[in-house]
Amino acid sequence: MRKIFSTLFLISGCYQGYSQPITWSAPVTVYTGSGSNLHPRISLNRSGNPLILWGKTDTRAYFSRWNGTAFTAPATVSGPLTIFAQWWAGPDMATFGDTVYATMKVTPENVITAYDYLVHSYDGGMTFSAPVRIDNIDTNTSRFPIVTTTSTGNPLIAFMKFNSSTLYSGSHYVVVRSTDFGNTFSTEVQASSVAGEVCNCCPATIVSSGSNAIMLYRNNLTNIRDIWAGISTDGGMTFPNNIDADINNWLVTSCPASGPDGFVIGDSIYTVFMSKPTGTSMVYLSHSSISALSSYTNPITGMFSGLLSQNYPRIANAGYAAAAVWTQNTSSGNTIAYAFTNNIAYGFSGYNTVTGATGSGIMNADVAMSPGFVHVVWEDDNTGNVMYMKGAYTISTTSVEPLAKKELIEVYPNPANENFSVRLNGIGNISSCFLSDIAGRQIQLQPTYKNGIAIFSLHGIAKGGYYFVLTDDAGKNYYSKIVVQ
Repeated sequence: MRKIFSTLFLISGCYQGYSQPITWSAPVTVYTGSGSNLHPRISLNRSGNPLILWGKTDTRAYFSRWNGTAFTAPATVSGPLTIFAQWWAGPDMATFGDTVYATMKVTPENVITAYDYLVHSYDGGMTFSAPVRIDNIDTNTSRFPIVTTTSTGNPLIAFMKFNSSTLYSGSHYVVVRSTDFGNTFSTEVQASSVAGEVCNCCPATIVSSGSNAIMLYRNNLTNIRDIWAGISTDGGMTFPNNIDADINNWLVTSCPASGPDGFVIGDSIYTVFMSKPTGTSMVYLSHSSISALSSYTNPITGMFSGLLSQNYPRIANAGYAAAAVWTQNTSSGNTIAYAFTNNIAYGFSGYNTVTGATGSGIMNADVAMSPGFVHVVWEDDNTGNVMYMKGAYTISTTSVEPLAKKELIEVYPNPANENFSVRLNGIGNISSCFLSDIAGRQIQLQPTYKNGIAIFSLHGIAKGGYYFVLTDDAGKNYYSKIVVQ
């Protein structure tokens, strides 16, 4: 179901107090080498340091990590595989603490035996496993494997599958799960189930939080190429619902080769994508409700004087703070643009450019966030370099504004190790409760009760800081900060 945009969400100029400039460090060259270095992706390790993955024209996947003073010499992580990489698509990466997952597609893509693979590292990218095949598609072909992590640190992988050995025929997205940290995978389930086919040249994104897994993709219904979200509330086992995250009805006969990116916090999905219903390609932000199966959409900047095109947006969050980046071509030149907010619930207000990320060769960018910092990587086709910049922002109390409607409660012990407790004085029966990490990912908890006290096990919970959120059967909400040792 669609809704006409009619609230204050995303209206340009509103809530200026939630947007602020980012102070950028000097650009850092991750790698300089012969040939093109393509489609860099960025993620963060347990310490918040950047890890970068990219493809290259020599059909290999490369990986580099920040060691505290510089980026390490690139290591080939694709093993003996020859992998697909272009400036608009290529290997994908996700992290959970110091566990790193990277997915890649063997080339040439139209060969039946050109399978999808995953490599994993359990030591922050110092060493990687041999490639593990993730698909079981018999005589079908596939492309665009993408990965996220679940609340238990396991990989959840999606890829585009075709109905025959013919590339581009009957395109749809399927998802496979692992429960042993990337060593074996489940049978696939379909994650895109609306009329038409998925846009067969458009990469997608899969995101996860708690029991919610969201498949973000561009559809193709008689050349109407809206962005959709396939919804799973059982950790990716089934995707019974889909939300139209895009109200543009963009009709285009040529393939745009551009897909969505996003994240999920609680009931909300935030998605960025490019669309061109007005004649100028612009970047949009969509806010979708999982429970209501509805969306609101608006361009981040809208049309302004000198704008020629915007494309290839990516978005990341640290709690409720969020940053989006995209390539932007104006009459003044080509650059990486960004929008930032301390509270994504109020959308973005205005935009700026990443200092130093300019030039005609500026291509695909990616973004990651840790509390207080924004990390950006991009491809410079003029030099062949992979570039990185780090930006700092001041953490605002508005970053957790949605918690203001919740009552603060005490948890003990805090810091906690094996378990923690809550006294239920005045609190009704607990209907739901979870921990939320700095990325907004939710870990559902089940209490046990003893003498008016609710006890919560921390078995399998990674060390770090969390928000604990509890709702009773009267609908009243409570929260606390807790540190897991």
